[in-house]
Amino acid sequence: MAEQDTLIEQIRAHVEDKLPALDGIVALRRTSEGTASYLFHEGDDLSQLVLNPRYPLSTTVSMLQKRFPEARFGIVARGCDSRALVEMAKRNQIDPDRLYLLGVACTAEEAEECHCATPAPDIAQWPQAELLGTPVEAGSPNPIVAEYDAMPLEERRVFWKQQFSKCIKCYGCRNICPVCFCEACALENPAWVEPGVLAPPFPTFHLIKAMHMAARCVACRQCELACPSHIPLTVLYDLMRRDVGRMFGYVPGDDLEALPPLSLTLE
Repeated sequence: MAEQDTLIEQIRAHVEDKLPALDGIVALRRTSEGTASYLFHEGDDLSQLVLNPRYPLSTTVSMLQKRFPEARFGIVARGCDSRALVEMAKRNQIDPDRLYLLGVACTAEEAEECHCATPAPDIAQWPQAELLGTPVEAGSPNPIVAEYDAMPLEERRVFWKQQFSKCIKCYGCRNICPVCFCEACALENPAWVEPGVLAPPFPTFHLIKAMHMAARCVACRQCELACPSHIPLTVLYDLMRRDVGRMFGYVPGDDLEALPPLSLTLE
């Protein structure tokens, strides 16, 4: 706890130091009304800046850059935030040249909780970036993935049918996802997903989402954390990410210069 307290004080000091040169820095702010993403300006009360609960701040950066195309913003970013920003930059959702990234290394406990392979931002690929905190080893792989791999095909079908039958089609997994930004969502197209039907027809809803996440998912785990039905969505996306790596040698969020193999939005 003392280490985390020291880290948050370092972050606040760095934010205070950088704010005069920027149009604001996106981070989490905690008030009596709750915790949410916030654009800190020079003179704001930085004692309200916090790191938890985790939230995909990259989406806020994208909205701000589109609304203010000449502005230069900063972001307090964990490893998953940084990876999301990499994929967003490739799809013209953010401009890395107008972004200062204050990277924060997750703790060993946080890396283990998320089974995170890269719990610190790779600041070397960003035009303007710093890293605070001590990078730790990767968390252990998700044990449910190993259990799934050991299942015969029919058991795998039963596993997903049981999991997806719990879905209440709240769209929480889509809404929280930092790399889910289509202007027209296929999950709201009645030709694919019939309105008013719970649970959505197996397995269309979640397979459409998974298809769109191929070569995009950055393992932030937000979809699973947001799911009120506790569906282990990260298992599905871990498997998708593994297949993309094996087939195309591509790791989402790993390299700002690497072209995404399945994108139709690039020239």
